[in-house]
Amino acid sequence: MNEAFASFLPLILIFVVFYFLLIRPQQKKMKQHKEMINQIKRGDNIITSGGIYCKVSKVIDENKVEVEISNGVKVVISRPTITNVINSATEKDNK
Repeated sequence: MNEAFASFLPLILIFVVFYFLLIRPQQKKMKQHKEMINQIKRGDNIITSGGIYCKVSKVIDENKVEVEISNGVKVVISRPTITNVINSATEKDNK
């Protein structure tokens, strides 16, 4: 019994290390990204996963956002494709 536990101990320790070094930080990052996407509002400047800088012109629903790429050029994108909010409309109002 004791020998069986001793043989599985390295595997258990490896799993614990992987959990704290890889799995947990990734889950935390995914949670922060989801919160950031849910807080997007009209006027925010964003970057898409394709590297396009654009400005949010209208939030359609929980999955789609209308963005303005250039003057008068508006497209609808999926929210999960948003990688970063550069500066939000509330930060501009506070300055």
